[in-house]
Amino acid sequence: MSVPGHQVEPGILPAIVVTGAPATGKSTTARELVRQLGGALLDQDVATGPLVQVVSRLVGVHDLDDPTLAGLTRDARYETLVALAVDNLRAGSPVVLVAPFTAERRDAHAWQSLNDQLAKAGGRPLLVWISLPADEIVGRLRRRAAPRDAAKLARERDYAADLAGLTAAPDVPHLVLDGLSSSAEQARRVVDAFSR
Repeated sequence: MSVPGHQVEPGILPAIVVTGAPATGKSTTARELVRQLGGALLDQDVATGPLVQVVSRLVGVHDLDDPTLAGLTRDARYETLVALAVDNLRAGSPVVLVAPFTAERRDAHAWQSLNDQLAKAGGRPLLVWISLPADEIVGRLRRRAAPRDAAKLARERDYAADLAGLTAAPDVPHLVLDGLSSSAEQARRVVDAFSR
């Protein structure tokens, strides 16, 4: 962690990248991580949601997973999230980023690019994957009944089948967390892994 008035050494600040399928508890775990580590919580939905809604209304598409809306907004959403992380790291603050990071967890080059950006700003990146069975994900989507999940639940059987790809572990180095354990326990595992 940083000490006020001291220069931050490269690679010493936590830069935790929290990913997982929808409804795995990414945001809940990230909030607990920030409570334990300090620093900035950077949630993609919070940081970019209002602008995505503007684009959504302009193109008449309301499902975030729709290829048209995703194609128009994905790059800008991730650029915003990473820019916020870089600014916070340069200011000496640990960061916890929350987003699906689908490309970054599947493609070694995409992960390396993200890793490099965070490391150059003084961060020590760690990709965290929250694992949860598909039936539990669908149950959580039903229980939270968020408007952003309506399209998924409207085609629940097909979506449950789609989850096979969404619940596959990352192809890049990562720490696996059990999504059925408490957010406090998950955060403790991340803090322990980071301090090794």
